[in-house]
This record gives sequence, structure tokens and C-alpha cells, in this order.
Amino acid sequence: MPMEPQGPAFRPASARDRRLLVATFNPGKAREIRALLGGLPCAVTDLTTLQMPAVAEDGETYRDNAILKATSYARGSGLLTLADDSGIEVDALGGRPGPRSARYGGEGLSDPERVEALLRELSAEPPPRRARYCCVVAVAGPEGLLGVTEGACYGEIALGTRGSGGFGYDPIFFLPHLGKTMAELEPDLKDLVSHRGQAVRRARELLESLTL
Repeated sequence: MPMEPQGPAFRPASARDRRLLVATFNPGKAREIRALLGGLPCAVTDLTTLQMPAVAEDGETYRDNAILKATSYARGSGLLTLADDSGIEVDALGGRPGPRSARYGGEGLSDPERVEALLRELSAEPPPRRARYCCVVAVAGPEGLLGVTEGACYGEIALGTRGSGGFGYDPIFFLPHLGKTMAELEPDLKDLVSHRGQAVRRARELLESLTL
């Protein structure tokens, strides 16, 4: 879907402000988004470089959380900010874990532990175990929300892990038309087909229109 414009244009007050904050502490996510934003006329940074507390992601939807993070971190940092919220939805689980994907199985679990928890819950479910990855990206400046985009990628939950790339649920998110899990894809191909790649490319169109 196209970018939904919101609010005023962003105009940095000085050259010192010519940065774009990617609102994540996740190094894998930051790496993917940086690659998708390569070539923009601004420096891209992320939350690991700033002394800012984490924003509680307590929204009911991906959109709620993406907007909450983008607007909160933009106000706190004074920077143009891009934030995403994403998750995996499994048909056999009624769309769970959805927006709680990063906390599925309990707080503090590692990515491999969450993957194993999902495989255990689906152990009695025969293939194809249809699922989709969803992503919503929000862009905000210190004065408010500038736009929202979405992306989705459809596949299945594999019977076991495959591949060493990516992060999160990538080792079990199988793409039948490619015959590989997301974790087996080369980064450029993953960026092309993934939910996050779709949403960030659409957000990039707005970023390119701003006075960076």
C-alpha cells in the first residue's frame, strides 16, 4: 500500500540534525533497514548509539506500536525517526503470536528459544502450516507523525529450522515458491521479498521527498 501522509514536512534545523534514527535495539533489524535505506542523503543511526530508555510496546496492533515508537523516539531525540513493528501470524493459531511475536513464549527468551516454543506448539499440526510475516513502518519527526506503510510476506512454518541467516523466526519461515526458509536467502533476495523490505521501500519514498 502507498505511504499514508500525516502531518507537516520535516525540515532539520541545522546540518547537525541531518540524521535518521532507526528506532531499534535489534542489530539484525538495524542492519536490514540500513541496507534498504542506503544512498539517502543523511546519516543513519540506531538506538544502540543513543542513551534513551526503551519505549514500552504495549499497543494492540503493529500500527499502534510502530507509531508509538516513531513518535516517542522522535520527540526524545529531536531526530527524524523510522520505526517498525513486525511479527509472524500462524493460521493454525488463529493469527498468533502476531504483535506479541517478540515476547512469544515469555519475556527474555532468545530467538532460538522462541522458535522452539513455536515449533512445540505446532508439533501436532500437519503441513502446510500457513503463516505470514507482517510489518508496519512509521516515520515521524519531533513535531509528529509523517506517514505509515505496510508490508506482508506469505509462507509456511517449516517442520524444523533451516539456514543461518536473518533473525527471529526466519529459520522456520518457509517460502514455497523459492523452496527456502527466510534464513536461507541471500540478503538482497530477502530484502526484495520480505515484509520489512516492502514496508521500508515504501517509507523510503516519503524520506526521499523530505528536506533531509
